[in-house]
This record gives sequence, structure tokens and C-alpha cells, in this order.
Amino acid sequence: MRIRPAAAAAFLTTVLAASAPPAVADAADRAAPGDATFSKVVVNGGKDIVLGLTTKKTVTITWTVTDPDGVAASWAYLWHGPNTDDADGRLPLVPPAGTCTVSPTDRTTYTCKLSFGIDAAQEFDRNTFAGTWKVLGEAQDPNDDWTAVDVAGTAQIKRYARITVNASPEPVKAGKTVTVTGKLSRANWETGTYTGYEGRSVKLQFRKKGSSTYTTLKTITSGGSGALKTTTKATKDGYYRFVFAGSTTTGPATATGDFVDVR
Repeated sequence: MRIRPAAAAAFLTTVLAASAPPAVADAADRAAPGDATFSKVVVNGGKDIVLGLTTKKTVTITWTVTDPDGVAASWAYLWHGPNTDDADGRLPLVPPAGTCTVSPTDRTTYTCKLSFGIDAAQEFDRNTFAGTWKVLGEAQDPNDDWTAVDVAGTAQIKRYARITVNASPEPVKAGKTVTVTGKLSRANWETGTYTGYEGRSVKLQFRKKGSSTYTTLKTITSGGSGALKTTTKATKDGYYRFVFAGSTTTGPATATGDFVDVR
């Protein structure tokens, strides 16, 4: 799928109507919703979907659907936009039916699963796609009654972040100032590069030599082009790193510790 701009919406609608399963192609033609209900909708194991510039990832959606008449087939897919009629993105573009298994104790309840691939280089060309995506759930019962729920669940798709660190001077005398610099950047799907992420809170952490635990020394804010710079006092041999916790549109990032020898 190539997520297309709004100008191509009419063409995309025509293609989908011709090639999609009934759950997608006939959505606009169905009137009142059926009796099916959706629950336990989980995308990517409940984890954020974090995409760099060339990330290729398999994503799984699992859900439970219940219908008093049983379930003949069920679908689920991710969509992005103000509503389903004006959606500017769908994953996967033409969703196949999920693999559904009836409960051994309740013949009206089915657990379903669908896996699909994402290729960021081919499918993501707008930074505005970062954020919340909704899950549309759909089911058909044996009587050909349909149920469609526009927001059966949600998922977070985020831009991959990078962070660097350099502590100097090396070595340094005890009690002297250590200057720690670095940069916070994130995938820019529109330019195909990593660009600076400004105005974000970043922690400076330290781990003394021989320890496995980092301690936060201070929190700073990334400057222009994502630049990071701060100072601290040298007390003992150890590693300095920057840590970014992530945001609503961007995944977390942790720099590899930079060792400083204190003499």
C-alpha cells in the first residue's frame, strides 16, 4: 500500500470496491449495524509501532467477536484520519479476513487474528501519520448480517528516534567539569532523513564503573536541530548517556554510554 493524498481518494475508492472483500467494499451500502460486538482488540501485542525510514515490520491484530448467531467471517484493519469516510491511510490497504476460532465453551464467541506487513519506505510518506490509528472491526454472521464498528480499538504508530552522546574531556581530573553533548533526531518520512527534534525533555544519566545501574543527574531540553549540551562535575570513572522517553508521535531513544576516566 502507498498511502495516498486526498486527491487520489476517488481512484482508491474505485479500486477497493473492485478488489476488497465484502466487509470493505460494501461498507457504505449497509444500513443498521448487526448484533456482533468486539472486545480484547490488541495491536502489535499492545506495543507502539515504531518505524524508521526503511523499517519492515509484521504487525498482528487480535480480537474477540461475539454474535448470537455465530460468526461466518471477521475483519480488522487500522485506519487514520478524522473518520472512516475521510481516512487518509489504511493498514493493510485490502484487508483479508482474519483467522477465527470458535470458543470451545461458547459457540457465539470467536477469537480472531490477522498479521500483515508494513514497509515504511513504501507506505509512509507523511509525518502526520505519526500518532493514533484506529481499529475498524467488522463481522458477518451466517445469515449475512453485518456489523461494523469504526473504533473497536486503537494503536500508536510512531517515528523512530536516535540520540547520541559525547562526554569530554577524557580523561578528566576529579572535581573538574565534564561537558556532555549530543543530538536528538527522528525519522522524517517526508524527506527520507533523520532530522533534529527540538524542545524535548532529555535525561542525562550516569553509571559508575563496575555498576549496572544508571542514575539520572539532570533533565535538559533539546535545542535547535535537536542539539544537546550540559555540564556536570567529574566524581568517579563511569559512563554518561542521554535518554529520551518518547512522545505521542516519536519512539524512545537511549544513547550508548560514553566512558570518562577520572584521575
